[in-house]
Amino acid sequence: MLRHGEVHNPTGILYGRIPGFGLSDLGRRQALTVAEFLKDRDITYVVSSPLQRAQETAAPIVDSHQLEVATDDRLIEPTNVFEGQLVSVGAGSLRSPKHWKHLINPFLPSWGEPYLQIAHRMLGAAHRARAAAEGHEAVCVSHQLPIWTLRRFLEAKRLWHDPRHRECSLASLTSLEFEDERLVRITYQEPAGATDPKVTGA
Repeated sequence: MLRHGEVHNPTGILYGRIPGFGLSDLGRRQALTVAEFLKDRDITYVVSSPLQRAQETAAPIVDSHQLEVATDDRLIEPTNVFEGQLVSVGAGSLRSPKHWKHLINPFLPSWGEPYLQIAHRMLGAAHRARAAAEGHEAVCVSHQLPIWTLRRFLEAKRLWHDPRHRECSLASLTSLEFEDERLVRITYQEPAGATDPKVTGA
């Protein structure tokens, strides 16, 4: 599971599923760094979220392995009612009383797609990729929250969490290792370096 690289988002909004948000210059360098890191891996299948930033992150990997990128909608960013708005704590949309109804249940969460639903669709995408690359390796390009939710689900941890403590930097790899269909190991790597999970618009 590869998180996409940094996105060009000068206004710092929560872009979610809004089209037209591609990688920044740094994000493109991060994608190239990951492709170089993975160049000698036995990758036979690359699949991406349909969103532009994920597709652009996948591009150097498919180029280096002479593959075509597949698309799986299950790898997409979750829905969020604050999409297109500024949502930093203490500022932006969160200060408006009309939005408070969406904050009543952080355990679900009430502002977007339920965590359990995210985990289930991501697990389905992971198993589809595993089967497509049977005996080899697959790369699934997705987004921070879906990858982190899947990891917590597989590690049998509660799905609600503090976003500031996610271990899922930009262009990071959260790897699921299988023996046949059985998950045996989860590992985490940051080929492009660590980034702050609190940065808006990352």
